[in-house]
Amino acid sequence: MNEVILCPEGLRARSEPLWLDARRKTPLSFVSHAHADHIGRHVEAIGTAPTLALMSQRLRGARTRPRALEYGKPIRLGSLTVELFPAGHILGSAQIRITRDGHRTVYTGDLNTARARTAEPLEVVPCDTLVIESTFGEPRYRFPPREEVVERMAAFAELALAEGRVPVFVAYALGKAQEATRILGERGFRVKVHPEAWVCCEIYESFGVRFPGASRLDGPPASGEVVVTTPRGRFGASLGRRVRTCYLSGWAVDPGIRYRMGVDEALPLSDHADFDGLVEYARATGAGEVLTTHGSAERLARELRARGIAARALVPSPQLELF
Repeated sequence: MNEVILCPEGLRARSEPLWLDARRKTPLSFVSHAHADHIGRHVEAIGTAPTLALMSQRLRGARTRPRALEYGKPIRLGSLTVELFPAGHILGSAQIRITRDGHRTVYTGDLNTARARTAEPLEVVPCDTLVIESTFGEPRYRFPPREEVVERMAAFAELALAEGRVPVFVAYALGKAQEATRILGERGFRVKVHPEAWVCCEIYESFGVRFPGASRLDGPPASGEVVVTTPRGRFGASLGRRVRTCYLSGWAVDPGIRYRMGVDEALPLSDHADFDGLVEYARATGAGEVLTTHGSAERLARELRARGIAARALVPSPQLELF
């Protein structure tokens, strides 16, 4: 029997008090990664060491007891066997496989099928039931090859520098900013990183991820430097007016995103799987049942069914919305 169910706090295991990416405080939650919409001030949290370190930095003062697990090393939780596998999303991101009475249920959290430079590569996890996040679960979300996006990032920076402007890449402080910093550094650019994102870079470095040519942004960038900043940080006075801005996100495939974000360019550097990646992953696990959740859950379930995969959306009922 599928082991993941919905409750007022979100997703949880059916047979034991284990929640999955709960945002409200729980006795014990699996934390797939440290983005704000997946963490909470729990009594105890299970995750990888990088995830728990990043979560601690982001939830300062939280008294959560961390329980770090290694990938592929199963443990027992009451009647359950649980183990973590790389999700490819950001550093330390993990899927969890829960096994009870021989039935294997996998919850992915956010995942990325494209190989990133600053995250462990996604591992396909065989299972009977797959619970998959559906952020880009609509056919219009198809991303170009990652190296094509990297080339476009480099071209954007080179053009801005040739014009005597500061290239400014706008990315989320955790995950995307580190990926952009690594990409640009490897291309030979001198990169200055907004302090909010640099704190996360330092945690990445403590786990062996290097950022060549990069340092913290502590004042106006010098001639020839490239800036990686956050959506809030791009309005800092220290950047001056002679800038060209580029927003990095999977949402860049949406028409008009440049105007909505107020940037000169938008490029689809994503740390999520696109539509094809989600479909490919659901098929690759061999799951006999797929439950879609978050994002475009209903649409992805419908598209999977059209491809011969038994799928349904796992969404709150009206009764759960009362809590």
